Parts: sequence; structure tokens; C-alpha cells
Amino acid sequence: MRPQFGTRFLTDPRQVFQHNAWDNVEWTEEQEASAKKKVLENSQPLPTEKQEEYEGRANEYWNDFYTIHENRFFKDRHWLFTEFPELAPQCSLNNDSHPQVSGADDSQQDSLEREQRIDVAALSLTDDDAPGSSATYRILEVGCGVGNTVFPILKTNNDPGLFVYCCDFSSTAVELVKTNPEYDPGRCLAFVHDLSDVEANYPVHDGTLDVIVLIFVLSALHPDKMQASIRRLARLLKPGGVMLLRDYGRYDMAQLRFKKGRCLSENFYVRGDGTRVYFFTQDELHEMFTEAGLEKVQNLVDRRLQVNRGKQLTMYRVWIQCKYRKAPVQPAKTEG
Repeated sequence: MRPQFGTRFLTDPRQVFQHNAWDNVEWTEEQEASAKKKVLENSQPLPTEKQEEYEGRANEYWNDFYTIHENRFFKDRHWLFTEFPELAPQCSLNNDSHPQVSGADDSQQDSLEREQRIDVAALSLTDDDAPGSSATYRILEVGCGVGNTVFPILKTNNDPGLFVYCCDFSSTAVELVKTNPEYDPGRCLAFVHDLSDVEANYPVHDGTLDVIVLIFVLSALHPDKMQASIRRLARLLKPGGVMLLRDYGRYDMAQLRFKKGRCLSENFYVRGDGTRVYFFTQDELHEMFTEAGLEKVQNLVDRRLQVNRGKQLTMYRVWIQCKYRKAPVQPAKTEG
């Protein structure tokens, strides 16, 4: 299995091209200052009418994106189960969290996993015909794209009680998931859903999900809609359930590469294809999750130095990884 992030350190700069990537690379003050300067140079937002146009046509741009790329754009996420063992609980129960990386101690992790394995038969959906109504472990991936997380989960997680729900803003992406030969309607339900529409219903009841996965999806929303979206998702979690996030961090290489005229608002940009992206800090995400009533298990910055050995190029990536959970139900105290 792939080692967790935070295990390959560059101690001798002369060895930089020995590997394709290095973990937890510390930035110098000069690097940080240079990144801030680049962002500042490109911080003039586009006119309001242009911003509204990108917001109004977001669905169209994402459908176009998946029509063009289909399933060629994304690669398998080899890190998925090492970083998020909650997605394959029967396979990874002995996969300890790294306290120095995650900020969660082992006992906290163990109790979290125990709580996630509680028999949730009592929480089954009332409609016996609903997809996943008899499942005992329910995962929802929001922003599933063409299934690069869903299909590895279905292949790796051998829990017979597992059911995976997955949704995307793009009907084109959802259609690609449903027509994939690995799509199994007995274990999975793919549906079209706009995460930012907090009035729209999900095909699951509140308080019934064990895990919600958000991988490079929250950053595609307008910043004004993020908090309400997280609050809505938090309602779907059962007590002890977790929300897992991996997304773009502030001053990631992708942010620094934006040219002038692509900025929509502070740290929020539009790509050449019309899709949008926001770059987070840990504090911003912590505030959103806690405001939604969730408690921190992990909130870390993954600063990686990726290397193109052929071209002798170095690229600094900054990602943020979070795990926040809904507090488990406390047993009622009896009068002594």
C-alpha cells in the first residue's frame, strides 16, 4: 500500500530529481513572499457582469468539460485509502493515523472507527425500496466526476453492507459513471445534484450517512455558497459520521499560474474553459466545518514538491486535507 503523505522528505537539495515527489516541503520566506506578490498582481476582479455570467453558466461549462475529457482527465487516486481509511473500513482498520501529521491521536482515531462501525440498522431508511435502504455503511461522494473515487471504493471495500451514493453537478459526468461497466446499481447510486442548492433533496434521509467525501469539489463553488452547502451536508451525517475533504490550498502552483484577467474575487479564479476554482487556508475550512457543528479530527496542509525528471522542472503543490465529524450521541446519564 502507498505510504501516507508526510513520509518522504527532501534533506539534500542536490537529490531533488531522485524521486517524482517530496512531502511536507518547507517554504522559505522568499518563496512565500514571492507567492503573495504573484497573487496580489492578479487580484483585480473581473467586472460584476462577467462574474455573474460564469456563475449562471457553471453547469454548461462543467458539462462541456466532461464532454471533452470524458474519463481521460483524471488518474486513479492511489492515495485514497492510505489517507482516508474510512472508505475501506474492513481493509484498513489497522491503518493508524499519524499523530504528527493529522493532529489526531491514536485513541481518538480508534474510537472514531469504532463509532463508524456501530450497527445502524435502526437508522435504515423508512422506504424499503429506496436504494441503499438496507445498507449498514453508507458513503456519499459529492462531485464524483467520472468515478475516480467511487469505483476504487466499490472495488476495495468488501463490506457487504456498503452502499455508495455519488453525485455531480454535471449530468454528463453522472452519465459517464452510470455507463461505466463497473457501475453496480445494487451497491451504488449516481445522481445529478447541485451542491450549492441547499433546498434540493438528497436521496438519503438526514442523519444516515457514515462518510461524506469532498475531493477537489468545494473549491468549484462560489465562496458565498460554501458555508450553507457544508451545513446542509452535515445534516446528512449520522452521529459519529465523518466528512472527508481534500482540496486546493492557498498559493498552490495552479493559483500562481493564473494570468491577469482570470480573477473573480479574492483567491477565486476562472480557468480558460470557464470552470472556477478557489484556493483555501486551513483556518477558512476549519471555520466552515465547525460552524456546521462538526469537530476536527484532522486539518493539515500537504505541501508537495513534484518533479518532472525528464524536463528537470520542480512544481510546488499545496493541498489541504480535512476530516471533521459529527459528535457521537452521548449516553443518557442516570440519576444516582
